[in-house]
Amino acid sequence: MSEKISGIKTKLDWSAYESYGSFGGFDSFDSFGTSDAAPAESGGGYAKAAAVCMGKRHCHNKDKGVMCPSFRVTNDEKHSTHHRAVTLKAALDGNYGAHPFMSEELTAAMSLCVSCKGCKSECPHGVDMALLRVEALAQRWIALGRVPLRERLFAYTPRFAAHLKRLNWINTLRERIPLIAQGMEHWLGIAARRSLPQAAARDFLTSQPQAVTANENGREVVLLVDTFSNHLDPQIAQAAWDVLQAAGYKVHLAKPATDERPLCCGRTFLSSGLIDEARAEATRLLDAITPFAARGIPVIGLEPSCLLMLRDEYHALGLGERVTALAKSALLLEEFLAREHDAKRLTLPLKPLNEKVLVHGHCHQKAFGAMTAMQKVLRLIPELEIEFIEASCCGMAGSFGLEAEHADISMQMAELALLPKIRAATPDTQLIANGTSCRHQIRDGAAREAKHLAQILQRAMRNDPTR
Repeated sequence: MSEKISGIKTKLDWSAYESYGSFGGFDSFDSFGTSDAAPAESGGGYAKAAAVCMGKRHCHNKDKGVMCPSFRVTNDEKHSTHHRAVTLKAALDGNYGAHPFMSEELTAAMSLCVSCKGCKSECPHGVDMALLRVEALAQRWIALGRVPLRERLFAYTPRFAAHLKRLNWINTLRERIPLIAQGMEHWLGIAARRSLPQAAARDFLTSQPQAVTANENGREVVLLVDTFSNHLDPQIAQAAWDVLQAAGYKVHLAKPATDERPLCCGRTFLSSGLIDEARAEATRLLDAITPFAARGIPVIGLEPSCLLMLRDEYHALGLGERVTALAKSALLLEEFLAREHDAKRLTLPLKPLNEKVLVHGHCHQKAFGAMTAMQKVLRLIPELEIEFIEASCCGMAGSFGLEAEHADISMQMAELALLPKIRAATPDTQLIANGTSCRHQIRDGAAREAKHLAQILQRAMRNDPTR
């Protein structure tokens, strides 16, 4: 028996969905003869966003593409995008009581969503389950009255990232003494079997003395160095810097106006359902980058989930017209270089690399169509043999693979195609994965180190096979 729930004050802006169903689309029956598509009576635009799912079940496809990683592994309808949408609608209809976001049904349905964005690009109706999950998580924390410690630790990584290098000894000790790892799993819910990220001795932004390159006559670009590229893999940021310099661009580093902590897109907060904190980070970034975007200067990012957030989720944070200008300027490194090449403006001194590379695309790269640009840029390197791995999500998905209850399923996702392909590769085959989570998963699952595209381009400029 359903129970009507009071109006929900959503944390995200769902107004873009308010007009959905105005022509009767929600009242039509899907191809299976069901009427899941009718929106819930409460929830406004959020309910209509869930009702975008029309029951076509493209999320059950397993042959190619990204979605749905959890269904691919479990082969269980309960872990598909369709079931999540139906369950969310039932929750908003009051079928799970007055506190639907605390219900076992909705919690179970959302538990294995890795926010791959595959549904948004591959579903014929564009169901954005990743964003729907964020709102559900935020509403859960409101109902619970607190955010669990583990989720806060993962979310607040950008805030204490500058101090991570001082904690590397804990990671080292954890790897040497299994009891410590087991204790952390019991206390925090961080899987004992998984490694933890190691911070670099010095971050990129601190070690890079110049805010702008000396090439005053070059076309201007802004390099947005995300938290992970800054603190965990500064060599990636350095490689991108070197590539853009070598191509003759005048490079600005995205920095806050005042002398404060580095900019952050807000991705870790959003993924953890801390929407107010994500909005605060996004506002800081907008304040710093809008003057460049207003002039049409490209904003170049390295981490797919961070950069593409500027083109996607920022629109749901209710930040006004500045987001539109920024979204038009925001490009992944490979997208920018491919565009410059097509415009015959790219003069990158690439030398032959007589080797093979295996490329794993980040889910968001695939969802936003960036893999074509990746292929185009790699083909600029003479004598390079390129193979793209046909795989869904790697399974790490930010903090998902580090969570004790998800560690096994995370590895099962990787074992579907990604890890077997990497293990079959020869030791001298280079691996490319632009996502920090993807590289982490490959390291844990195959004991191999993957590189970022920027690092391969840097090596090709130097013609140095040892780097």
